[in-house]
Amino acid sequence: MLFPAIFKLKKTPLRLVTLCFITYWAFAYNLVRTDYVKLIGLYAALFYLFYKLVQLLKGNTKALTYLAFAFRAIFIYAIPNLSQDFYRFIWDGRIIFEGINPYLNTVNALIAKGDVPVAQALELQKGMGDLNASHYSNYPPLNQLCFTIAALFSSQNILGSVIVMRVLIIAADFGTLYFGRKLLEKLNLPTYHIFWYILNPFIIIELTGNLHFEGVMIFFLIWSLYLLHLKKWEWAAVMFALSISVKLMPLIFLPLFYQWFVRPSTSTAKPISIETSEACPNSKIINADAAPNKQNTFRKGLFNLIKFYSIIGLCTLLLFAPFYSSEFINNYAATVALWFQNFEFNGSLYYIARTIGYSFRGYNEIAFIGKGIAILVVLVVLVLSFFRQNKTTVQLITAMLFALSFYYFTATTVHPWYVATLLILSVFTKYKFPLVWSFMIILSYLAYLNINQADKSENLWVIALEYSVVYGVFIWELFVKTEAKKFR
Repeated sequence: MLFPAIFKLKKTPLRLVTLCFITYWAFAYNLVRTDYVKLIGLYAALFYLFYKLVQLLKGNTKALTYLAFAFRAIFIYAIPNLSQDFYRFIWDGRIIFEGINPYLNTVNALIAKGDVPVAQALELQKGMGDLNASHYSNYPPLNQLCFTIAALFSSQNILGSVIVMRVLIIAADFGTLYFGRKLLEKLNLPTYHIFWYILNPFIIIELTGNLHFEGVMIFFLIWSLYLLHLKKWEWAAVMFALSISVKLMPLIFLPLFYQWFVRPSTSTAKPISIETSEACPNSKIINADAAPNKQNTFRKGLFNLIKFYSIIGLCTLLLFAPFYSSEFINNYAATVALWFQNFEFNGSLYYIARTIGYSFRGYNEIAFIGKGIAILVVLVVLVLSFFRQNKTTVQLITAMLFALSFYYFTATTVHPWYVATLLILSVFTKYKFPLVWSFMIILSYLAYLNINQADKSENLWVIALEYSVVYGVFIWELFVKTEAKKFR
């Protein structure tokens, strides 16, 4: 039972738990996004309490699991207060439920026709904002299924839809907890490390609180990695396809599987058997089955890699198939391209490139820079795929962490909830900069805090503070910490 488990805690953890309940409740039901002082204060308090709880209770993972569930339960009846994306989620689910393709119609266009069979249409349009309402949906099909389930159970009430989606996200989080712990066990890593993700207030607030479906995508991704570690790569491919069908982000990881399949770790190969011949006791025969030809191993690995990619591609296409049309392809491609060529928020290296572009051209060259960033990210991922050791599961996950980190460091748009994927990957590595970023990312909500309220541009000083800390920890972990170990 939950409460007996909590009451068995010692006084100090019990006080911390009580403060967490109070602070989470205030965050969920008594916070306005523009109250920046309160926002930062509550978040900083929650992060401190979370860090202390994991430290004190790392030997009691049962209590940490109960707390992770209890803290999420606080948000059940709360309307998201830091993001308005959920209005679009509800809209997409309801129009799919009515047989309308969300990839072929914008919200504004449908409402302008005056014949929209969706309850609370104007309220949803206003809630999501004109920018969202003027574009086609960019959410993949499995994500749309979640939205449709919400419409199935609550097609007339916004709070009802919120509750259904929240339950789905919470269920995914505990799937991540289950497979994450099992993977940590298989890797001989401390299982309590999973709580740096599951109990993190950033995850609880952004996923459970603000209804971002990165949590569902991460669930399928971790399940896939667990199956891959067990060498059940066919099912791992299916789970990976499901992850892509929630959010497209895992596509960036596909090239990184090359060495895991084609050049597997020697620790997983069969040992060479040395036997003594009966005819010649002093002679030795090498067991040919135990020492497979390298060329055959390469061919088999390459063949398995192709099958792995084929399963992923086929499953993904099947999931998109119900929405297929030539118009869908054009609309979806154009909507995804907007993230590279039109939108900008909380960037870091991109903003430096943008400033340089301004000094030479006198205008924002986001379209050009966005394309250049996409090419650069592809090149870096290919380098990580072919020139870095990615033969073991930990090496593979570390490569994923580096690839996605580079993308976010150069991206034009980095919304807070994007960091969730970095955080879960870091759990299985020695790197902790994503944990630091999960704390510093709250500053992105202050991006439009300017002394002159008429100024709607981002406050670059706030962004500089966020990334100075993140880059500082990243560089220290990657270079300074590694060099220090060499001289011990």
